[in-house]
Amino acid sequence: MTRPILHTLICSTRPGRVGPAVAEWAHAAARAHGGFDARLVDLASFGLPVFDEPEHPRLGRYQHAHTRAWSASVSEADAFVFVLPEYNFAPPGALANALNYLVREWHYKAVGFVSYGGMSGGIRAVQATKGLLGTLKVVPMLEAVAITNVGQQLQAEGGLGANPAHAQAATAMLDELLRWTVALQGLRAK
Repeated sequence: MTRPILHTLICSTRPGRVGPAVAEWAHAAARAHGGFDARLVDLASFGLPVFDEPEHPRLGRYQHAHTRAWSASVSEADAFVFVLPEYNFAPPGALANALNYLVREWHYKAVGFVSYGGMSGGIRAVQATKGLLGTLKVVPMLEAVAITNVGQQLQAEGGLGANPAHAQAATAMLDELLRWTVALQGLRAK
């Protein structure tokens, strides 16, 4: 049996973002977990403009190469870890835009969260994102990693100095994410 494909998605696209450092740490945790074929995906690499498809995404008749590439990426994955910051108590606009580009590609997949920010660790962005995911038939995990005061945890050489509590939270999230991913396989096959 092949391992399910997990995309660790860097959800911020802005210049100077912290997301790649946090996502590298999350991706390493997913690889170490061993339950997934873990792949790191950067939302910025798709260059998605504000939603610009002329037809509703439920039809799957995409006119633009950036949409087709995004569709192929999301279709490939069995599960996701969204690595996202909190901007004004909400997720990055780029993530909401990317979610809106597609419909069927998201169905019956599970999503875990590694959020980061100031004192809240990005948890308000996670809560807002969960509401968007419900309409796409995505199952968000309760277990998550919230990295508070992320600026203080960045290392001079460029990585994230996560603590043992973050590692424990990542393992719990990935265990549950794997459980749900396997359970949802039958629904995705239909």
